[in-house]
Amino acid sequence: MAHIYLYSPSSAVRDKTGFRRALKRLQAMGHEVEVDPDALSSHQRFAGDDDTRLAAITRAAASGAQIVLTTRGGYGLTRLLPRLPYDAIQRSVEQGSAWVGLSDFTALQAAVQALRGTPTWAGPALLEDWAGEEAPDEIMQACFDDLVTGVGEGTGWRLPAADFRAHPELASEAGWAAEEAMLWGGNLTVLCSLLGSPFFPVVSGGILFLEDVGEHPYRIERMLTQLLHAGVLGAQRAIVLGSFTRYQLTPHDKGFNIHRVVEWLRAQVNVPVLTGLPFGHVPTKVLLPVGRPVDLYVQGREALMFWE
Repeated sequence: MAHIYLYSPSSAVRDKTGFRRALKRLQAMGHEVEVDPDALSSHQRFAGDDDTRLAAITRAAASGAQIVLTTRGGYGLTRLLPRLPYDAIQRSVEQGSAWVGLSDFTALQAAVQALRGTPTWAGPALLEDWAGEEAPDEIMQACFDDLVTGVGEGTGWRLPAADFRAHPELASEAGWAAEEAMLWGGNLTVLCSLLGSPFFPVVSGGILFLEDVGEHPYRIERMLTQLLHAGVLGAQRAIVLGSFTRYQLTPHDKGFNIHRVVEWLRAQVNVPVLTGLPFGHVPTKVLLPVGRPVDLYVQGREALMFWE
């Protein structure tokens, strides 16, 4: 099993019971889990002040762990981007460490991709995926196990029928493909916060995947508009949408919802907008190689993504 290094680069861990439960679950699976000495530190809303969290990231890079896993997201990494140990993170990846996370972790992923071309993994976080009273999601766990054992070479999901109505070319007998396209993206809010900075990856002809949590559909559309006007969306081979969850509609919306946002987006760009990607702040999530070329195929109702 794997040597996993747990660290807290963003918000403080408040759920100590969940932390202990998740830790025991990973250990029961046979993993050697090393916990950063400041994983449970707290300063205001953060897991320690900026220097504390930077030191934790530096220790994670030097740990030699097979999996470098965040305890949680929240907020805090964008404050650290000018001072991240980029060379140390790159060396750790070259030596076999897989940096895994989601949500606020998007900031680190985007920055190391933009400045060093360093690949990371979009995937689970400790509290998000192992701390619940119920057993972890089987698909998430299977994808994580594939990363640990080095056998994962791709993923797939079933596309909604609405995708084919919007993009008839997907339903052709030959199918549809985007090969050798750079996979990038992550949390929409975090990604938009980096636009115009050195930490935003400049990717043309890529596959941009997006998810978010706690953001009303009008805010999702507003952020997509920002990427659209900046020329980001139209420059991609495909846009792949994961889950947008934990928001509440109001009577004022009168039918405006996330489906209307997707319809609007499709009217703005001349590239396929695929939905249903099992990724985001949801139990069932796949792991995705951020900053690496992938092949994306649509065959029948199935979307298939492969990487080396």
